[in-house]
Amino acid sequence: MSQTQTATGIGWVREITRYQWMVFLIAWLGWSLDVTDFNLFALVLRPALTELLGNPPLSEIGRIGGLLSMAGLLGWALGGFCFGIVGDYIGRVRTLALSVVMVAVFTALQGFSQGPVMFGVCRFFTGVGTGAEIVVGIPLVAEAFADVHRAKILGLMMTGGGFGNLIGGQIYRFVGPYGWRYVLFAGVIPALVLLLIRRGMEEPERFQVVHARRRALRAARELNEADRAFLGFVPAQLFSRELRYNTMVGVLFCIGTLLAIWTSQIWLPTIQGQMLAKMGISGAAATQLIGNGMTLWGIGGIVGYAVFGFVADWIGRRPTITVYNLGTIASGLYLFLGLDSYELYPIMLPIFGFFVFGVFSGHAVYLPELFPTHVRATAVSFCNGSGRVITSFGPLVAGLLVMPFGGDFAKATAIMTCFAALSILAMWLGRETRDDILPH
Repeated sequence: MSQTQTATGIGWVREITRYQWMVFLIAWLGWSLDVTDFNLFALVLRPALTELLGNPPLSEIGRIGGLLSMAGLLGWALGGFCFGIVGDYIGRVRTLALSVVMVAVFTALQGFSQGPVMFGVCRFFTGVGTGAEIVVGIPLVAEAFADVHRAKILGLMMTGGGFGNLIGGQIYRFVGPYGWRYVLFAGVIPALVLLLIRRGMEEPERFQVVHARRRALRAARELNEADRAFLGFVPAQLFSRELRYNTMVGVLFCIGTLLAIWTSQIWLPTIQGQMLAKMGISGAAATQLIGNGMTLWGIGGIVGYAVFGFVADWIGRRPTITVYNLGTIASGLYLFLGLDSYELYPIMLPIFGFFVFGVFSGHAVYLPELFPTHVRATAVSFCNGSGRVITSFGPLVAGLLVMPFGGDFAKATAIMTCFAALSILAMWLGRETRDDILPH
């Protein structure tokens, strides 16, 4: 049965079990923590480097800030890939717990940094921890809601990313005036909350079946070819004849969306600061406006995430992803190149957020539908991780482009936003999965 052939209206909400709600909450909080961490880093990046480097020129902030951002994204890629493999072997819930501990420890250590090297090392290992949350959370929710409401719930789960920006913006608004170190200390709180909530959570039934089959096959004396393939090293299975094309489509999809988002995620606070400075606004007044701007961006993302699943069930996965990417390019170029004052930023930030964040619901909805259960977490992590490795150079490239553009971070970021076109290409190459059951 197609997972779209379910209750209409709000009646479908009553069909969700208590266990499914708990899975949703844990995955939602994990993704919120992921984005909160990167948002807080972006918000404190300029003041942190100004202190650690002794009031350097903008070009040096762009260079060092790009390197620190790259370190975090490389850690995110490594953590996502490694924890994704672990999640396919020991379970999604246990893997998530391990990653949250790492996030809490290294987020706090960032606040004790005495120089950019220590900051970069802590940033890398924080990225390793946060890298697991979404790549483990996606298969966790997809398998818990395998038969009904999958796209809707996964889209709603991804609203955690928008709330992560909202949470980060408000933490910066209230704690920022006390200094950038206290902002990072406050960022530990969401990790501790998530760690407490996930206690006692069981693995989805589909994973338990796969885990039991692995144990039984390892104990068997003879195996047929299909069983040997099933027990093969999971990452290698992504390049089998059956899965390698889907793997290529997934990687291309992730590269496009990640390049479009993370350069903006890192440099948007700085871009707002530059625009406000042109208007003679600085200090505490600018801090509050930037925090509110990031909150508006996050609110737009929340709506974009939530709407995605309903639209994807209506017109299909590929058309929905294409529309969101086109919206990202159009609204991003207008925001970064078409505005010469801050007056329209409060309008354009939520519109840009709707598209540039909302398309990530496609990662949660579309990618799990391309791969079977025993490789799903690894597949999601590999597609995201490959994109993250390439994306890690995006903020650095944008930072290095600042000098040729006369110190204008907006123009450099606009160029990176256009890479959303790669995701449109991926949808042209990929297959539609709207009416397919989740592969076993």
